[in-house]
Amino acid sequence: MDLQGKRVLVVGMASSGIAIALFLRRHGARVVVSEMRAAEDLRAEISGLLEAGVAIETGGHRERTFLDADFIVVSPGVPSQLPLLQRARAQQIPVLGEIEVATRFLKGSIVAITGSNGKTTTTALVGHILAGCGFPVQVGGNIGVPLSSLVETSTDDTVNVMELSSFQLETVQDFHAHIAVVLNLTQDHLDRHGSMEAYAAAKQRIFLNQTAQDYAVLNGRDEWCRRYAGNVSSSVRWFNPEDGGALAEGAFAEAGNIVWREARRVTQLFALDDIPLRGRHNLENVLAAVSVACLLSRKATGEALSPARVRQIADAVRSFKAVEHRLEFVAKVNGVNYFNDSKATNVDSTLRALESFSGGVWVILGGKDKGSDYRPLIPLLRERTRGILLIGAAAAKIASHLEPSGLPLTSAGTLSRALEMAHAQAKPGDTVLLAPACASFDQFQNYEHRGRVFKELVARLAV
Repeated sequence: MDLQGKRVLVVGMASSGIAIALFLRRHGARVVVSEMRAAEDLRAEISGLLEAGVAIETGGHRERTFLDADFIVVSPGVPSQLPLLQRARAQQIPVLGEIEVATRFLKGSIVAITGSNGKTTTTALVGHILAGCGFPVQVGGNIGVPLSSLVETSTDDTVNVMELSSFQLETVQDFHAHIAVVLNLTQDHLDRHGSMEAYAAAKQRIFLNQTAQDYAVLNGRDEWCRRYAGNVSSSVRWFNPEDGGALAEGAFAEAGNIVWREARRVTQLFALDDIPLRGRHNLENVLAAVSVACLLSRKATGEALSPARVRQIADAVRSFKAVEHRLEFVAKVNGVNYFNDSKATNVDSTLRALESFSGGVWVILGGKDKGSDYRPLIPLLRERTRGILLIGAAAAKIASHLEPSGLPLTSAGTLSRALEMAHAQAKPGDTVLLAPACASFDQFQNYEHRGRVFKELVARLAV
């Protein structure tokens, strides 16, 4: 891909937009970044881009800027059906995503991971295991490190492990993952995609350009994954916390152990009790991660897993720490445990968080609605919660879905007020859980900001 002298428009000034703009400029492109937000809200970002020779348009998008470009790069948060993008396509101007552009320059192989829930934990765990096994590995994508910032450090031997969202996958074209992992698919981002089928179609693009020499790692318990299996060109390996059947190849839980089954050979990897992460959903994440490690290890040696490699995989799993904002233990205050699961931005992830506790939970729900139905929460809320504290813009909708069930709902408005109320009512042995089932953009910059504020507020309670 020749960038020298090309006129490139980058739409969106979030982290991936900034990273790809700087990357394109370093490779000789004439770059303009267009952003809806006002300049006064972007002083730090603007300064770095201007120093690099990037032109900037803020406070809205101009049609001429779009139509003058040789090609356009969209940030993941920018809807791909934006009218100005549609007009550009009508003028035969290519519209690409940051992932698509970066992977055209990236060296080494790609392990791509997507799903509605568990992506970040699984991506981090894959990177951790592969590093423990001695692979040259780097981790990026939706996990917080723009892929374009990893191009310069990639080599022909690098394993590039990347978390990919449906927004990022919408715009891939030549992207090619050697191993494509789909963890699960549940209702999420329907406010953007419009339907579950459109959302699933975006996720399915992770298999684009795979061949019989590549692998699809799929969740045997997930209906959408089972549908995908019949429509991929790659070799399928399953993961499942249940046996999965004697002929299934992949990673399974069997008689208290995690095993890898392939070519009629079963290798015991480690005991279930060795997994340091809480919850059944994290068991699935671990199974997916060890599937990647086993596939790459077998490819590297051309033989079955060696005892030394099994020890490396097991040691890496045992030493892994939970990722921040994913069912993260924060503190115990007056006998009450506080957990931060700010990354629980959809209903299914909140269900998984609730399943991790036997009872006595004060759960904080709410934020920016993503077109979700909150009624599936009712059985677990009834079984495991003492109180439900509602915050943010979605509070009224959540209440309308849950009130008919007679659940103990309280409108708190803000996260700070919700914590004050939970702190006043929770008893020793209870749990206060932030698992909002919503996006964060009504009151916070992102889910990380929401999680950090939660932890800061808990720290004040402990004083």
